[in-house]
Amino acid sequence: LITLHQCKLEKLKNVKKAMLKKMFPKNGCNIPEIRFAGFTDAWERRKFSEIYVYLKNNSLSRACLNYDRGFIKNIHYGDVLIKFGEILDEQNEEVPYISNNEFDVSSTSLLQNGDVIIADAAEDETVGKCSEIRGILDTYVVSGLHTIPCRPIKTFATGYLGYYMNSNTYHDQLLPLIQGAKVSSISKSALQNTDIVYPCSQDEQRRIGKYFQQLDNLISLQQRKIEKLQNVKKACLEKMFV
Repeated sequence: LITLHQCKLEKLKNVKKAMLKKMFPKNGCNIPEIRFAGFTDAWERRKFSEIYVYLKNNSLSRACLNYDRGFIKNIHYGDVLIKFGEILDEQNEEVPYISNNEFDVSSTSLLQNGDVIIADAAEDETVGKCSEIRGILDTYVVSGLHTIPCRPIKTFATGYLGYYMNSNTYHDQLLPLIQGAKVSSISKSALQNTDIVYPCSQDEQRRIGKYFQQLDNLISLQQRKIEKLQNVKKACLEKMFV
């Protein structure tokens, strides 16, 4: 059963990987290889600087954060690289608090739903991985060390930017711009001239975002099934032998 569910999980991950390549136009094209029925218009292509404005981040290290209490939540670049997915739902994800209650919130930008947080440093080519934030209600959330928080100037459907900017279509543009040997990094100025491609129809954007969110839900469900089965096996191995 464990092996069966692991195979299903790998198939789902491969479907997502393939669709992230095919549902966004390749560089130089304005129409994706696969799209939903009823949409035929060419996609828009704009420079990063025409789509986003930069927000202020802070440089607090992991040592300045905790998961127990606080008034301001802080998004650390390590969590963007490893823990958070394309969509960061503040209501459902464990985001650490800033330990210093006297932290000056005016020195950084409060994040809003729809903002995108980019990790600008990593030990490999995952630099540039990002999360689109949603689910912020009455909580203060800021962007921390080695992140580039951005706010779209125009309105996009929830989920579209998070999945597009983590696709190969976009990330391949970053590869020649990455600097550093042991630690890879990318600068704000380098991001400015990258291309953002999107369908004009917010309905098409919404359907793309929803499709990938449903895939992620299926992947998470499979992962939970595997964990439960592994726990059952572990418990039985302890109790079925004297």
